[in-house]
Amino acid sequence: MRLLLEALQIRFPQLRFTPGKTFVWSPETGEVFYKEPETVNTETSHEQANWSLLHETGHALLGHTSYQADIQLVKLEVAAWEKAKALAKDFDIVINEDHIQDCLDTYRDWLHRRSICPTCTTKCLQQSDMRHYRCFNCHTVWKVTSNRFARPYRAHKALQVPQPLVHASGLS
Repeated sequence: MRLLLEALQIRFPQLRFTPGKTFVWSPETGEVFYKEPETVNTETSHEQANWSLLHETGHALLGHTSYQADIQLVKLEVAAWEKAKALAKDFDIVINEDHIQDCLDTYRDWLHRRSICPTCTTKCLQQSDMRHYRCFNCHTVWKVTSNRFARPYRAHKALQVPQPLVHASGLS
């Protein structure tokens, strides 16, 4: 990973690469944090460290800063992996597609868990205020935390929404 890190620093002098506890792009500080190569202990881990470094560099180069809707986060992650694959070709690295999909699955699973109605378990969509979900089946409204690392606990309350009258013909 050391060679890749040095090559990235030379190719992208506008980016700051900083040792840290994990691989992450920080738009607040403008830094790509990476695990020290000495803390990576297997050949597979070294390979995955390279992929993670390329992925976080992808976020930085794409100018990813924040997201509003949950689905936007998934789109940002997909874009960063696409950028990482393009960068990898330049450095004669092949990123394992299964690894990418495993990483993306964590975001898809996160999105899925957040979208399940706590009352009736219907899968729902985030509302336009980007802070709430609303069940179109039972009309429960719930808010989820904006922290993508938090477990998907939901604060919810059932709203009393008037139901349409159903006539004998079955039509409203």
